Amino acid sequence: MEGASDILRTASKDSLDRIELCQKLWTQCEGCDHLNYTKFLKSNMLYICEHCGYHLKMKSLDRIDLLVDRDTWDPFDEHMVSIDINEWDCTDKPYQDRIASSQRDTGLTEAIQTGMGKLNGITVAIGVMDFQFIGGSMGSVVGEKITRLIEYAANRSLPLIIVCASGGARMQEGILSLMQMAKISSASYDYQCNKKLFYLSILTTPTTGGVTASFGMLGDIIITEPGASIAFAGKRVIEQTLNITVPEGIQEAEYLFEKGSFDSIVPRNSLKATLGELLQLHGFFPTTSILD
Repeated sequence: MEGASDILRTASKDSLDRIELCQKLWTQCEGCDHLNYTKFLKSNMLYICEHCGYHLKMKSLDRIDLLVDRDTWDPFDEHMVSIDINEWDCTDKPYQDRIASSQRDTGLTEAIQTGMGKLNGITVAIGVMDFQFIGGSMGSVVGEKITRLIEYAANRSLPLIIVCASGGARMQEGILSLMQMAKISSASYDYQCNKKLFYLSILTTPTTGGVTASFGMLGDIIITEPGASIAFAGKRVIEQTLNITVPEGIQEAEYLFEKGSFDSIVPRNSLKATLGELLQLHGFFPTTSILD
């Protein structure tokens, strides 16, 4: 006869299975707590809440599907992975274990995907950060992949697009993560000032820390999504560090746009068309081959 503990264990497992199934079927809006049918969000709404219009976080793969023409995506540097060079000692989880679990959960090797593709027929170099991979944090590999992407675009006179979604520099890599800011900025300077090429920066929720302070704000044109949270330091960090209260909404795209921080706020369902128009306005036009 099955014991009480076995019955409880079976009931508990069934409950967890139901919860996991519900989480796959439904996605809760971060703005209004409304439950959205996940399949509908992905196929028809581009992860935009049907109730309040809030732009939910997107995986990098979904965003590449949104921006890059079908069958034109050519990824770069997929072999590059982070190592625990500092031998980070943490009571929560060792750094190498966090990397491994993020790779299993996301199917990615790092917190950014870089590559070349076409946007409305226009060949572009594009990088897309993924917040699900250790908060989209920027370590040595992320910095190196972005730098290589910029240099690739500079050598081939391609327009550059980087979609930012990051909690900032990766603390487990210490000073090495902060060095990426200078490295990327230097490559960007050569790309923009010496080669006179065109860099479009897209800031999504959230974009904070060293990513905001460096390449996120270096675009020739800077675009944000509606309601995006943009800051150097998050609200909680500021309040705990300085012992002050940060007013609500002060780190949202709409408030910062009024203060002149960005060039435009573009809804996700209009983003690809807007980018295509901007690229043509700056002298980039559709080509017949991805190798052109």
